[in-house]
Amino acid sequence: MASDIIAEQNTHLFDARGVARRFRHSAIFGAIGALRSGETMRFVNDHDPIPLIAQLRERLGDNLSVTYRQRDADAVVIDFGITGLPVE
Repeated sequence: MASDIIAEQNTHLFDARGVARRFRHSAIFGAIGALRSGETMRFVNDHDPIPLIAQLRERLGDNLSVTYRQRDADAVVIDFGITGLPVE
């Protein structure tokens, strides 16, 4: 699992397992909102966040890519990529 979590260039690690459940979605939306086009958030969680993914796709549409890196009982690791947003 460790090799799946190591962040690459333009990839920012967000381990939701350390965030209280009642704050998770707000923290995730804030982190995704801070990404620039071409950046990725490597998201680590203790379960598959299917409702969260649906909410992110609703907000970001085609600007969001979702790539599962790991999907097992120990952890779910997903790369959320952002593309096509205006450059700041």
